[in-house]
This record gives sequence, C-alpha cells and structure tokens, in this order.
Amino acid sequence: MGERRSACFLAVAMMVLQAAAVLGGGVALLDPRRLEKFVDELPDMPRLRGYGVTDGGALVAGNLTVGMYDTTWKFHRDLPATRVFAYGTSKEATTVPGPTIEAMRGVPTHVTWANHLPARHFLPWDPTIPTAAAPGARGGVPTVVHLHGGVQHSSSDGHSLAWFTAGHAATGPRFSPPPYAYPNRQPPGNLWYHDHAMGLTRVNILAGLMGAYRVVSPGEEGPLNLPSGEALDRNLVLFDRDFRAHDGALFMNATGNNPDVHPQWQPEYFGSVVVVNGKAWPYLRVRRRRYRFRILNASNARFFRLSLSGGLRFVHVGSDSVYLARPVSTRKFLLAPSEIADVVIDFAESISGEAVLSDNAPAPYPGDPGDKVDTVEVMKFLIEGSAAEDTEPADTSSVPKALMRHYPKPDAREAAATRRITMYEYTKNGTDEPTHLYLNARSYMDPVTETPREGTSEVWEVINLTDDNHPLHVHLAVFAVLEQRSLRRVDEFRDCMVRRNDAGACGVGRHLAHGRRHVVPRQERGWKNVFKVRPSAVTRILVRFKPLVAGDAASPEEESRFPFDVTTGPGYVYHCHILDHEDNEMMRPMKIVR
Repeated sequence: MGERRSACFLAVAMMVLQAAAVLGGGVALLDPRRLEKFVDELPDMPRLRGYGVTDGGALVAGNLTVGMYDTTWKFHRDLPATRVFAYGTSKEATTVPGPTIEAMRGVPTHVTWANHLPARHFLPWDPTIPTAAAPGARGGVPTVVHLHGGVQHSSSDGHSLAWFTAGHAATGPRFSPPPYAYPNRQPPGNLWYHDHAMGLTRVNILAGLMGAYRVVSPGEEGPLNLPSGEALDRNLVLFDRDFRAHDGALFMNATGNNPDVHPQWQPEYFGSVVVVNGKAWPYLRVRRRRYRFRILNASNARFFRLSLSGGLRFVHVGSDSVYLARPVSTRKFLLAPSEIADVVIDFAESISGEAVLSDNAPAPYPGDPGDKVDTVEVMKFLIEGSAAEDTEPADTSSVPKALMRHYPKPDAREAAATRRITMYEYTKNGTDEPTHLYLNARSYMDPVTETPREGTSEVWEVINLTDDNHPLHVHLAVFAVLEQRSLRRVDEFRDCMVRRNDAGACGVGRHLAHGRRHVVPRQERGWKNVFKVRPSAVTRILVRFKPLVAGDAASPEEESRFPFDVTTGPGYVYHCHILDHEDNEMMRPMKIVR
C-alpha cells in the first residue's frame, strides 16, 4: 500500500485499463488477460501479538486497537492504487487482508475495533434487504467484527445487530461497547476475523475488511515438528475481485438480478481476478523443503478446487480451527467460502523449478452437469536450487503420523436432540432468479427457534432444497459430519416442503431411502465450523455446544461449561457463508440455554 508509482508504471497501467473488453452492468471491466501474472511477490501481512509478556517472562492478556480505514491498496504492479476499506493499527499500517493476530491458547486477547469509515460506502448498498442502517444514515458506514471460529461471549461475537458507525454516532440494537474479549480457551488452530454487519457483510468484506487470526499452543504444537517460523509457516488468504476498466476501482454490480424487488442485490458475486494476500496472481520463492500454508477462502461466493502442478501434493494437518487426528494426503481438494485448509507442501518432491497452484471449481458451485470448467491459475511457487544441490540447511521439520488424537471423537449417541434445518430459495413469477433465501422458511428477524442446551450435543439434519452448495457455519460451536445422502424424487419433496415446511409430513425418510451416500473427504471428518451442504441432499452433523478440550486433561466442568455465561447477551447465529446469501436472509438466531 502507498507504493510510489513511476511514470512508466502509470503508462502501463493505463494501457492495461484501456484494453479492457469485459462488460458488467453497463460498466467496462478490466480484462484480466491484460494483467501479467506472477509479477508481484506474495506479501506476508503484518503480525500482531495478541498477548503480553511481563519482565519475568509470564504471559498476560493482550490489548490491541485495530481500526477500519478508508484508504487505498495496490492489487497488482500495473494497476493504480485502488480504494478499499482495510484493517490496521493505523491508517498508514493498513493492509488487505488485515494484520494477522497471533493469540496464545488460554491467554485472553482484548481488541478495541475502531470504525474510521466515511459517511457513505463506495460500493453499492441495497436498502431493500434487511440491513444495519439506511445508506447515508447518521454516523456513516456500519461495521461489526466477528472472529470466525472463535469461542467467545456473544457480546464479543460480532452479532450482526451489534454494528456501530464512526465514533459510535449510531449503533445497532445489540451493540456492546469495546473492547471485545477473546478468551482463546480453545484448541490451537486457524481462525479469521471479518465484518458481520447486518445486510452489509458482502460489501464490507468485498471492500477489504478481513484478516487472519491464529491460536497457538507451543506446548502442544512444538512436539509435532511441523514447519515453523514466519518464512516457513504462511497464511494464504484467497479471494476474487473485478476491477473497473477506466480507473481500476473495485467493481460490484449496481443492478440486481430482480431490480424491481432488489435494485442492487445479486445472489452471488464472482470476480475474474484471483487475489492471494492482496496481490493478483502473486509468486513466492521457496526452497526445496517443507512449508506450511494456512489457506483461507475469503471469497463472497467462489469455491476453489485447488491442485498443484508437477505432481506435488497437499498434506492436511488441520481443517478450519481444529487439528486433524492424523494427516491426510491429497492431490486436490475443494475449499468453500470461509473454510480453512491447513496443509504442508514438500517442494523437495518437485522435479521442476516451479509449481503453480490452480483452481478448477465451477462458479456458482456445483454448476450444471456437463458444463466445461476452466482451470484458473491462483499463484506460482518459484523453487530455488536443484534437487541435486545440498547447499541449504537440512530440513529438520516433519509431519508426524499422529497429530491431535486426544480430542473427543464424534459420537451421535451423545446427542440430546435432533433438529431439522431446511434451506430454501425463493424466486419470482416462476423464474430461476432468486429474491431471497431462508432457513426453515423463516427470516432472520423471526423469533428464535434453535435453543440448544449448554453442555450437550445435537444432531442437525440439514436439508438443502436449492441448486447451490451452501457452506454452513455455526457460531460458537464445532461440529462433525456424520453422513450426507441425496434425496430421491427431490422435486416432489421440494414442492411439499414449500407448501408445508414439515420434513416429517413430507416423508423425508421415504425420499432418503436408497438415496446416494456421498463420501465425506477424509480431511473433513474431524471437528469443523464450516461444511459444504450439497444441493438436493440431507447432511447430518453432530453439533457440539460445549468446549472442545483434551479428554485426558479436562475436568467435567471444563468439558461441559464455557468459560463465560453463554446464556446472556445478544446470542449467536448460524448461516450460509456465501455472503450474498447470508445478507438476504440465509441466517437465523440461536440462543444457548441451561
């Protein structure tokens, strides 16, 4: 950000912009083929320590102030600086994505999130969907920060109605004053923070408001001997964007798919430029050794099906915020919006001097059967040295056969209740263009119907009656997938459900009988906080409303109660993490009881 641009770079940028040929909503878009790939080095975002250290070496709670600023960011060498909203400890220190916060397990992190955003958004703002405030309302652009995967009191969870504007000139009905308290009393793993303001999540994250967060535990993780250190252990934050041709500004369609219903809202946002850590198609120099990459899909709606050239493989050590029990090796894998894959790549296995990370997932996902799907490059690894050279220090890292085996195994027999969660898509006049999406045929503002009891687990049968794959995210809880099975005679079942909204009365068991069972990928069989819910299928998950702790070290109290009163405050939510769906209104409130 704030890089000096020479006259030569400005001339190249204007040539690139003037060569744009793609049109979007009457606006000329930048043709991504005119941007040279692999010319920007992959940035490593600034790291903030979320804990303090006394003179005697003791760890104490950390206190951070992170602001949201209206600023600019360079997405590519040949693009002008682009207006964004970004996180940082100051306006000069902002980055897209924001700084990586490193917290210590069991040591609280307190963050004061400060809104410095202007009176009006620079992206389209649809007032016809339930939203935090009207465009141009008193105080400016509303924001609120959710720590995705965090186990925290609901007053610090970033409730969508807890939004606030600059200087707290206006606040939502569930607003909690700063700072937010993150206990970090959860397994070590990968989280991320992002905007969660009602009806504005998709535009605020598109503007740049996201960042990585780690919970680390040296005592547990050190013996694993995985690649470590800033150069060898990197966050990769993936997302897609479009840019306007004439000035390189971020583009979001200002015309809705049903403009007489919603003047701006579109069911999904897809950009033609793939961005990693804020740079379009970057490169990273690596040595012939193991590296660890914590890969987050921070897109609004795009799924990534990732693979590596040269026969390289991924070794998965974690999924979302929890380590796996054992590593899993794959040649390719699918990553939904908001999912995190924690992988190790050994570049010593390459016989080439480079490896390209590529994606070939359809957009929207899963797309229509038989459609041709293009392979899109994501980033390039430049592998230094030859396989025969032995000039580098020996790679002493490893991937052990067992990782975090001591966490409780999912067991459906412990479920205290079974709930059915149905996903609906509503269209207008029989067309295929959606106007809104609901869970259980209820809007977000309808009364709470999910009231799980603290210290219990529940089986949720998630019934997807739409044509999309929906990444389901449950706040506070972790869950494990038990089974995923296709529905038979799905049109008949869907018609009945739209009329009655009663899976039992519509014979869900009959429609599941002999339905195809879909294999859950091995790297996704542990505890997660996001899972891809297949269309025309029922996905059974075991949702855990109690802490996930080591069974051999926890007391009964630690195993059943959270380290705060989970029953007070504004409560939690569960939702689809396609941001455009979440905003309109594929999200429901959830209240934990005792």
